[in-house]
Amino acid sequence: MGARLFLLQVREGRRLVIVKCEKAQLAALAEWLGQVLSELGRPGHLPEDLSLEAEYEVDFAAGEIAVAIDTERNVLDVTFTSVEEDDTLALSLTKEWAGALAIAITRLVEAGRPPCPLCGGPLDARGHDCPRTNGHRAPLR
Repeated sequence: MGARLFLLQVREGRRLVIVKCEKAQLAALAEWLGQVLSELGRPGHLPEDLSLEAEYEVDFAAGEIAVAIDTERNVLDVTFTSVEEDDTLALSLTKEWAGALAIAITRLVEAGRPPCPLCGGPLDARGHDCPRTNGHRAPLR
């Protein structure tokens, strides 16, 4: 398994919420945001400062992520529910913030190790013991 930790930080005023996410969850969210934005039309100027706070104590781990379009308010609603289902985080993103988030997530995900073409697990520079080969082939490199 990978060794990277994926955190989503959300600040509203003085309140900071940090949600631990899986790489696949964030990749799917970025893909969905990209598709929706292509249908809704080009956003205006994207926010440039998406830097993270130095603090990273996780409030909860994301389980289900629900997404919806609110056409009346012209925002994208994203709700993260914890794996224990006792915490939630509801975001309303403008097209501009959604676009900036989708780009940042895509860059982060693509910066990781490439996937194995057989099992989808991360390929490591030291080699990869692919479970799909059942020990009948040398590890992929």
